[in-house]
Amino acid sequence: MRQDIEVIINKLGALKPNGLQDLALTTNGYFLPDRAQGLKAAGLDRITISLDSLKRDVFKQMTGVDVLERVLVGIQAAKTAGLDPIKINAVIVRGHNEDEVADFAAFAREHDVKMRFIEFMPLDSGHEWSREDVVSGREIRERIGERFPLAPVDAKRGSETASRYRFADGAPGEIGIIAPVTEAFCGACSRIRLTADGQIRTCLFSTVEHSLRDVVRDGASRQEIIDFIEAVVMKKEPRHYINDPEFVAPSRSMSFIGG
Repeated sequence: MRQDIEVIINKLGALKPNGLQDLALTTNGYFLPDRAQGLKAAGLDRITISLDSLKRDVFKQMTGVDVLERVLVGIQAAKTAGLDPIKINAVIVRGHNEDEVADFAAFAREHDVKMRFIEFMPLDSGHEWSREDVVSGREIRERIGERFPLAPVDAKRGSETASRYRFADGAPGEIGIIAPVTEAFCGACSRIRLTADGQIRTCLFSTVEHSLRDVVRDGASRQEIIDFIEAVVMKKEPRHYINDPEFVAPSRSMSFIGG
């Protein structure tokens, strides 16, 4: 939605000689039909596109907008532009799209994309999350396996959030399952997020933010900024607390936190 996104990407891309290894963008795909090529030219390496349903009515119900066809065109535009690998994120919610899991796998095979299934987390804008709405990673694997047998990707997971699978018959595409609710991977998590308004979050589910913006605007030196960031990193939570009775959901939804 930022008209200057290509300018931002170009400036970030200038950091690659100084150690920046990967420049990616997560998007709902709406503007991709017209801008995918420009994003690639600006220096974007790869892209992740949110796609919660392949059915027009369900897509509209889950997103509030009737633009499924435009998003599908955007995915093709991203492939044409060479924004590889393309990852497709689908949040699976009970009673909405769990019956599409195998269809998404078929989509990955047909279009040679990395399909990522994500358990429903308490980060929805309406704060209507309920554990009963969570479709577990195990169920997702089983639903896919009934139609397309899977085999684990032979790679160390490390700090990756997804458990990765290939199709046992050698078909193109890949399946990833991110299950932070039922199969927490907190022990290996090294992620720190900086929000668009300058707040450092040490966990997606943090209830406390640390204002890097204020430190910078107060005229801190480079070393003072480094010291502040290092001190914040040391405060990273040992785990999330989703499954605890006293869990409190963060006030910000995922759209405000950032991927």
